[in-house]
Amino acid sequence: MTDSRMTPESRDRALARLAASSKPGEELDLLIIGGGVTGAGIALDAVSRGLSTAVVEAQDWAAGTSSRSSKLVHGGLRYLQMLDFKLVLEALKERDLLLTTIAPHLVRPLPFLYPLRHRVFERAFVGAGILLYDLLASVRRGKRALPFHRHLSRAGLTKAFPDFAPTAAVGAIEYWDANVDDARLVLTVMRTAVSYGAHAASRTQVVELTKNSSGAVDGAVVQNLETGEKLPVKAKTVISSTGVWTEESQALADDEGGLRVLASKGIHIVVPRERIQGTTGLILQTSKSVLFVIPWSRYWVIGTTDTPWTEDLMNPVATAADIDYVIAEANKVLDHPISHSDIIGTWAGLRPLLQPGTKEGTQSAKVSREHTVASPVPGLVSIAGGKFTTYRVMAKDAVDFALGAEAKRNPSVTQSIPLEGANGFLTAEHELASVIETLGWDKALTDHLFHRYGANIRDIAAIAQADPSAAVPLEHASAYLRAEIVYALTHEGALHLDDLMMRRTRMVYEFPDEATDALAEVAAIAEAQLGWTKKQTAREIDLYRKRAAADAMAAEQPDDASASRERDKAEEVVPMVDLSDKLSSQNP
Repeated sequence: MTDSRMTPESRDRALARLAASSKPGEELDLLIIGGGVTGAGIALDAVSRGLSTAVVEAQDWAAGTSSRSSKLVHGGLRYLQMLDFKLVLEALKERDLLLTTIAPHLVRPLPFLYPLRHRVFERAFVGAGILLYDLLASVRRGKRALPFHRHLSRAGLTKAFPDFAPTAAVGAIEYWDANVDDARLVLTVMRTAVSYGAHAASRTQVVELTKNSSGAVDGAVVQNLETGEKLPVKAKTVISSTGVWTEESQALADDEGGLRVLASKGIHIVVPRERIQGTTGLILQTSKSVLFVIPWSRYWVIGTTDTPWTEDLMNPVATAADIDYVIAEANKVLDHPISHSDIIGTWAGLRPLLQPGTKEGTQSAKVSREHTVASPVPGLVSIAGGKFTTYRVMAKDAVDFALGAEAKRNPSVTQSIPLEGANGFLTAEHELASVIETLGWDKALTDHLFHRYGANIRDIAAIAQADPSAAVPLEHASAYLRAEIVYALTHEGALHLDDLMMRRTRMVYEFPDEATDALAEVAAIAEAQLGWTKKQTAREIDLYRKRAAADAMAAEQPDDASASRERDKAEEVVPMVDLSDKLSSQNP
């Protein structure tokens, strides 16, 4: 095990290892493209099998789909309607592993109500489905991770969710799943991989896939987007885990084979917790999608939608029509309807939906209904589709595919690897009781810290003890300590203000105007830790404000095209290399 800290210096070391891979005898076993949850999972799976592993991400860790999900860890109740028992069983197993072994500090149990509109038939039909859901969750060995479901009368529904409209249901069934801060899970998986020896470099884009004399992919050319420097990288296998960018990544191999992926947009809105009276989540069937109303800390998360997205893949945005739809569907069951004025934040993400079949000439292994691993060309492996909950299985399947027959002799071990912060988190609060009392942290703040860091709260406490000014909350974002911003910069690989506001914390949608009031204080901490000049600090603040303004304008537009045009007016803090001309010339 090595140091798990991710810093500008650790990034430099990773880039140096990438450069060294071109030397004789220094070739990597695996180069992974993509730093979302699946890419992070692949890095951990590979390095824990003893493979020399590097992972690069063109943006920040989890900057794409993996920080824009519904933030649920669940078995997929709706798949029972499709009779896909294998998929549900797999997801439930992974849900319970996350709750009990892998990430018990990050993943929290959460009850949901399934409202019933009919007293007899619907209760029997839905009840049988949820019973099966619970029975499938009981297949794994050991104590159940979550309680069994229970039936509620109308009075029981009102007690659990006082703001549920009296005429909207005759009762409900309460069942259990779990929630998670998706970006934090990705980052924690990545840090765990780094602790096992993986080399991780964000803001590093693959601009070319290279081939040997026999036509097999043998590496890549990557570009350090912070400096513009290009580095040749050699690897026995390159694995593409790029989600909605899958086809673009495959095209870099100058080959027409591979997986086909469609981007589907899902949006969520955030409203204050006090605006809706309830203690559980809701799952609602709509004509177009499944809508969740999820209690989370100081607010509710409500979503999602499911619509095709054909605009800029990097910046999906919620439109006025999307937001109106979510509000209207939620208001069908709320006794006190919500409105646009209640919304304090929104986000939009893209699901990578696999299309039937693979391109001609592709070798593939259909692993499940939800994800597929394929080899468009020798030396290159692609994985796409899947569920956030089953990232570990996807990672295992990708590495198994890359290893071929060797996989049986060198199997995955990630089912028994606790993530960074998991070991000792149950005893850390007792051990740190006197320190927490001295620092003046109340129960709510302490719970917030344990849910985000687990046993690594010790590092947050050490930062606060060393600098009393870090022990206090941010002035304009009081849910977060100044020490958390320091920690994000010294341990979690944050390089820019966007990273801090949008993924290391959730300030971007937890506070009005994307928390722009907190920018000056957060940027000042980053300036001190990263050595920014005053000019750099001013640029980071300016670009964040312009992006927030562009998001606001996009949310007022009636359709995706006009919303995307408004969002694209904002400059990226670290622009990616535009490869569209190169890709279009390869695939006319």
